[in-house]
Amino acid sequence: MDPLAAAMILHMTFSPRLPALSFIAIAAFAQSSPTGIDLGAIDRTINPCNDFYRYACGTWMKNNPIPGDQSRWGRFDELAERNRQTLRAILEKAALENTRRSPVEHQRSPVEQKIGDEYASCMDTKDLDAKGVAPIQPEMDRIAALPDKKSLAAEVARLNGQGVRPLFRLISAQDSKDATKTIAQITQGGLTLPDRDYYLKADARSVEIRDKFVAHIRKMFELAGHTSANASAEAKAILAFETELAKVSADRVSMRDPRKRYNPTTVAALEALAPAFDWKEFLRDDGVTVDALNVSVPGFINGLNQAIASTDLSDLKTYLAWALLNNSAPLLTTALAAEDFDFSQKTLLGVREQAPRWKTCVQLVDRQLGEALGQKYVEQAFGKSGKDRTLRMVAEIEAAMAKDIQSLTWMSDATKQQALAKLNAVANKIGYPETWRDYSAVKIVRGDLVGNSERASAFDLRRDLNRIGKPVDKAEWSMTPPTVNAYYSPQMNNINFPAGILQPPFYFSDGDEAANYGAIGAVVGHELTHGFDDQGRQFDGAGNLREWWTPDDAKSFKERADCLVNEYGGFVASGDVKLNGQLTLGENGADNGGLRLAYMALMDSLAKHTLSDMGGYTPEQRFFLAYGQVWCQNIRPEAARQRALTDPHSLGEYRVNGVLQNMPEFQKAFGCKTGQAMVSPNSCRIW
Repeated sequence: MDPLAAAMILHMTFSPRLPALSFIAIAAFAQSSPTGIDLGAIDRTINPCNDFYRYACGTWMKNNPIPGDQSRWGRFDELAERNRQTLRAILEKAALENTRRSPVEHQRSPVEQKIGDEYASCMDTKDLDAKGVAPIQPEMDRIAALPDKKSLAAEVARLNGQGVRPLFRLISAQDSKDATKTIAQITQGGLTLPDRDYYLKADARSVEIRDKFVAHIRKMFELAGHTSANASAEAKAILAFETELAKVSADRVSMRDPRKRYNPTTVAALEALAPAFDWKEFLRDDGVTVDALNVSVPGFINGLNQAIASTDLSDLKTYLAWALLNNSAPLLTTALAAEDFDFSQKTLLGVREQAPRWKTCVQLVDRQLGEALGQKYVEQAFGKSGKDRTLRMVAEIEAAMAKDIQSLTWMSDATKQQALAKLNAVANKIGYPETWRDYSAVKIVRGDLVGNSERASAFDLRRDLNRIGKPVDKAEWSMTPPTVNAYYSPQMNNINFPAGILQPPFYFSDGDEAANYGAIGAVVGHELTHGFDDQGRQFDGAGNLREWWTPDDAKSFKERADCLVNEYGGFVASGDVKLNGQLTLGENGADNGGLRLAYMALMDSLAKHTLSDMGGYTPEQRFFLAYGQVWCQNIRPEAARQRALTDPHSLGEYRVNGVLQNMPEFQKAFGCKTGQAMVSPNSCRIW
């Protein structure tokens, strides 16, 4: 997802590349005790008041080492693997051509043909190796033949249509000041490394990564047929150019501020800001006809202009060729895919082994034909009972938030009324889209993986850009149905729960209610709280960026938010790298507020019907154990470091202990006393 779009979609978890393995462990958990918690995961040698995370997860952590092809391994990942195994079975069946099917099997539907042939094309590595880089060679030749810098715009637009996004990104977006309108938006981009700081920091690890990055580019070009000398020069040129882009890129904390990202301007003003790039040609070639658009980071666009003007044409062409090769690597030879893994996974994240090919191919189909594959997934893996129970729990937690808002002592009545109006306007989407996306225009040809990818990317780009100038479609989803995640959209003012997350360990259809409140209830509360975190609170119930808080209330909110910034900023991620309290503020606030709302809903439920003790734990204790065990994980130091630098979510350990040390309700449930680690001497609370 585009970085700016991601900044506007506030979600529960992380991971652009989901882990795998341990299907047996998932099945075992799904059949665990009726308490809804994994009693075997608990380490009873740990005092829960000293370190609740290791109390709830310690034995699980000892028994679940990170698989070789993963950067981390946790409960989210166990569930993601079960979903991935389901998708694999769907795709392998769909890949069987009509002539290879048994008499009792139906002929393939159009959806099955597309997802099956795309998967089969991806799995045929013998064919991919035989083709080498030939599938992208015509585009490579086109780039090499560019006559001047003026021709860059048309080529960048062409690459966009193939799923390659060099220099920056053009997307459709809701107008921040009028959420009913869809506008064109230019966002910063163009970097290969995970963040601008990777290019700019002078510490030993950053220098090492840059050196390995140059070696990686050189190897990739050599595998594509370039001489060693040329590849070495090309790698240095790419690092130099991307470093110039990094210097003018806004940092991640700045990108979390919706007011800084809202800079509507005319196309004429954009041309004046960056005359070295032919914006009219670019927009025309991408099929966008507008007089105005939003430029999320004007400083980046101005800096991009300087970088283009001061860089030789040959180096700019090398940069475009790298963007194409890097994007295409998983679709080409096994050697290129292996080199891509060696840098992006092994060097950056500490992954030990390359994942089996089928996982890459499942992910590819999910990314490119996600709602076609999602249809088949929902047919097999999602029942109506899960949707109905989730909707009931959402209603209960929304009622808890209404009570919470009304009881706040630091918020004025005027702001409370606005907050309640926004809360009442929140829409809920559960499971999957009401109308499935129509992929009939996407031509999928068995044996043409690069061509399939280009056509799917072109379809997706056109679908996105065609929304510009049209009313916003609030039925759209930003995640596919099998995704183990959830999100809140500030401008849609809706919370979204894909079918993929509505399963154990988050939700047990016949499980203990206390555990369900602590697991899926916390997810619901988390997403709902995002509507009132430091970003979400700046949008009103209609999704418009508007100041609806009194100055005193806004000041009080900031004081409480600063408490979380300081608290989480002291947590160590790996070595000398700490969490960024500003970057993670929204997610930390949602974790803290969301769990408290889920607990309030549980208390309301217990007032109506009693739950007995189970497994030696009270309902309140099972609630907190279920929450803690959702975040059980092991993570490699390299991955922990990268997430601390780039991820707005805290690490699993701190998503548990950081929240619970602020909750008197937890401390009462486990009898914790002042002076113990799980009782913060300066507890933080916003909601």
